[in-house]
Amino acid sequence: WLGALRFDNLALRSLPVDASEEGGPRTVPGACFARVRPGPLQNPRLVAMSLPALALLGLEAPAADPAAAEAEAALFFSGNRVPAGAEPAAHCYCGHQFGSFAGQLGDGAAMYLGEVLGPGGERWEIQLKGAGVTPFSRQADGRKVLRSSIREFLCSEAMFHLGIPTTRAGTCVTSDSRVLRDVFYDGNPKHERCTVVLRIASTFIRFGSFEIFKPPDEYTGRKGPSVNRNDIRIQMLDYVISTFYPEIQEAYSDNTVQRNAAFFKEITRRTARLVAEWQCVGFCHGVLNTDNMSIVGLTIDYGPFGFMDRYDPEHVCNGSDNTGRYAYNKQPEICKWNLGKLAEALVPELPLEISQLILEEEYDAEFEKHYSQKMRKKLGLIQLELEEDSKLVSELLETMHLTAGDFTNIFYLLSSFSVDIDPSKFEDFLEELISQCASVEELKIVFKPQMDPRQLSMMLMLAQSNPQLFALIGTKANINKELERIEQSSKLQQLTADDLLNRNKRHWKEWLEKYRVRLQKEIESVSNADAWNTERVKVMNSNNPKYILRNYIAQNAIEAAENGDFSEVRNVLKLLEHPFQEAEGFQEVKEDAEEEGAAAAAAVCSQETRSRQSYCSKPPLWASELCVT
Repeated sequence: WLGALRFDNLALRSLPVDASEEGGPRTVPGACFARVRPGPLQNPRLVAMSLPALALLGLEAPAADPAAAEAEAALFFSGNRVPAGAEPAAHCYCGHQFGSFAGQLGDGAAMYLGEVLGPGGERWEIQLKGAGVTPFSRQADGRKVLRSSIREFLCSEAMFHLGIPTTRAGTCVTSDSRVLRDVFYDGNPKHERCTVVLRIASTFIRFGSFEIFKPPDEYTGRKGPSVNRNDIRIQMLDYVISTFYPEIQEAYSDNTVQRNAAFFKEITRRTARLVAEWQCVGFCHGVLNTDNMSIVGLTIDYGPFGFMDRYDPEHVCNGSDNTGRYAYNKQPEICKWNLGKLAEALVPELPLEISQLILEEEYDAEFEKHYSQKMRKKLGLIQLELEEDSKLVSELLETMHLTAGDFTNIFYLLSSFSVDIDPSKFEDFLEELISQCASVEELKIVFKPQMDPRQLSMMLMLAQSNPQLFALIGTKANINKELERIEQSSKLQQLTADDLLNRNKRHWKEWLEKYRVRLQKEIESVSNADAWNTERVKVMNSNNPKYILRNYIAQNAIEAAENGDFSEVRNVLKLLEHPFQEAEGFQEVKEDAEEEGAAAAAAVCSQETRSRQSYCSKPPLWASELCVT
């Protein structure tokens, strides 16, 4: 089956490869790649495969003998056997992590296998993530485990089918080999199954790839492994622009500064559009370091990501992001900051005064333009573009925030609202909308204080008496957030379910009246209101997903897989391939897990038992306890 793969490894022919055969972690100077060998795994077996992703490589669904094809995929895409024509290598890059330059990073767990030519001649780089030690593994073992691999596999495909630029995932292969992992960094490690994901993209080169030339950082003292090698920087720019931006290479072939400026302008615009897309589906990346930013504008490196459930502009999906640097509402400015670091890394081939001007002129304008266009589609404003629309959007988000509304489900419901909705149907619609807002019980979990009162008291005193010491162990934002939790928690003790319902109804009635007035302006500008409404609903339903990869859905699939049942991973994958459609004939509620012999395939609603939710439900109470680091 895999004999159909046609390799043509342009990156290794175009960029310097380290000549050293030395194994194990080390500094790799003067090179973009180092050759590696995948480490074998015990008894590899396929968890799931994405046929739409594998089709990019010219691999069709194995009709004749699916079991044999699965076994072949498990053998080759675990790293136990290397396909003919593949040349395993690890990519060298650096990065600013949480704002500080970290020096050499590189592919510590991922291995470039090569570039496969697709059916139309397009080129796809394929990687094995979790295939073993590379020169960039530092103190780690180069392995990934089942839970993180399932999340990356499912989210890569989910994002593609949502229409968001992303790397793809072809297969997920697990094994009987195990590694020790401390999941929450709390001193309670456990053994987990080694698992490998086949990742697919036009390239995995990232902003941090150009930071290998960085001289010693003034704050951390760290430097890139290839300082003063401007010749390699030139090689990389030539390769990236000619391969992935050929129209720019062609237009500016006789002026490299203009060419490099045009390239920087394009990656600035692509990045702005990408993060606008994230914001419009409530996606949080979690680790927006410069080494996790694609040079071609893709979503890359799925770690502690999360789709926002209850709308909270300050939502932090990464449990180890203690300062909230990569919170949902900070993603646009962080991506702009990262572009600034890319600009610094391109000097002297692109002078900073040119790139900084491009960044200031292009990024914010492109983000706002794309975000506004996407939000208009989500609200069905397809006829007119009015200045007041941005206010309508911000007031919608504020209403969601005030009522703790589910971001995805509320947008999805809005297509069933109409200007001339009759009063009884309006009440039904309002009830359905409010059912997507958090209950008093849910809010009590959301605003449950997280610090010991004595610890909080000590931190408040320290902030007053010794600000320097306080700055080392805490942040003002964290303390303010805890004080807000305490205040809200106190208010909730007095709040009844009826009080909350009435308050939420008032907020939503106010916003829906503004929305109705805005839709009326659309109707007045068209000759055929029925045709307009049909198109409006169509546009809304193709921009507001019904299904996203919520953390609790991923967790259910992970728990089933950890108990040997891969059916839920495959089930969820099929669902995510059609995020905007009703799942006709789709078995949303599975049989009792014990009857299927997989007790952990069901999720939890109380401490003892988990009852299965619909895949489009807002999260159950137990999901608030999930922590991804």
